[in-house]
Amino acid sequence: MNDFFPFIIHQVIPSLNTGLFVSIKLIVPSALLGLLIGVVTGTLGVYGPGPVKKLCDFYVALFRGTPLVVQLYFWYFALPYTNFWGIRIVMSAVTCAIVGFSLCSGAYHAEYIRGGLLSIKTGQLKAAQALGMTPFTSVKSIVLPQAFRHSFTGCCNEIIYLIKYSSLASIITINEMTGIGRGIAKATFRNVETFLVVGIYYLILVSLAGILLNYVERRMEIPGFERQAR
Repeated sequence: MNDFFPFIIHQVIPSLNTGLFVSIKLIVPSALLGLLIGVVTGTLGVYGPGPVKKLCDFYVALFRGTPLVVQLYFWYFALPYTNFWGIRIVMSAVTCAIVGFSLCSGAYHAEYIRGGLLSIKTGQLKAAQALGMTPFTSVKSIVLPQAFRHSFTGCCNEIIYLIKYSSLASIITINEMTGIGRGIAKATFRNVETFLVVGIYYLILVSLAGILLNYVERRMEIPGFERQAR
């Protein structure tokens, strides 16, 4: 135990710093794409035509109902061996991870957005259309901004979850923080020190994301409708 801190400072932290940048490269695009997918899917699931609603429901049920690990295995290990009309799709491990995280996260975002949209009274849509606005413009300019504010807390939680389950990228050969930590532990048998630091790294990432998301939420507040103090 005399070399507890030297081991962490000289071996664990430098390696994890490399993995940190890989994790961020996975998390940021996945969070943005997942939120975009969720907004589009949630909106179409409420206001789209019947067949589109059923398609959105199927997408949400599929990606919420299957484990993320299985989804990642499919994108990385199964898809390259699947032949679509003579076309074989092969993606890099990073691309597979971003696709998997985005689609899974988007399914959860869609449900938050759908709940937010259903909380808006239909009278607002009728009033907007009475003023000559098209249904698309009414939803885009009046209903969706309100629904997004209502569902933003849930969407923030999903982004926090995404940061944590980004660690699953290591199962498809990506050396992000968890993958590098596992390699260090196997090579040195210093499991306690290694995974303690890995956990601290994730805790810091989640804390920073929470601060940023709380700032965005405050910026989205409408005067007179601020959140009540917790």
